[in-house]
Amino acid sequence: MPLQPCFVGIDVSQASLDIAVRPTAETWQVSNDEAGITALVPQLQALAPTLIVLEATGGYHGLVTAALATASLPVVVVNPASPKTRRNLLR
Repeated sequence: MPLQPCFVGIDVSQASLDIAVRPTAETWQVSNDEAGITALVPQLQALAPTLIVLEATGGYHGLVTAALATASLPVVVVNPASPKTRRNLLR
């Protein structure tokens, strides 16, 4: 039986990253700095996610996005303010 796909959402703020996993509903928080991101990467690698989605937040997402991409994790950045993004989410 194939494993169920795992998806990760990261809510980005200046001070922290709030992580939510589907379908397990697991959640946790790390600091949005080098130490927090260094701890986060192996946690996400262990999950082997199908996709990691995080929001564009005026630059606060840059460090974590770079770390996830460098670790070859499947990461995308979305702009929640974009009309196209809102339209696609409502479908």
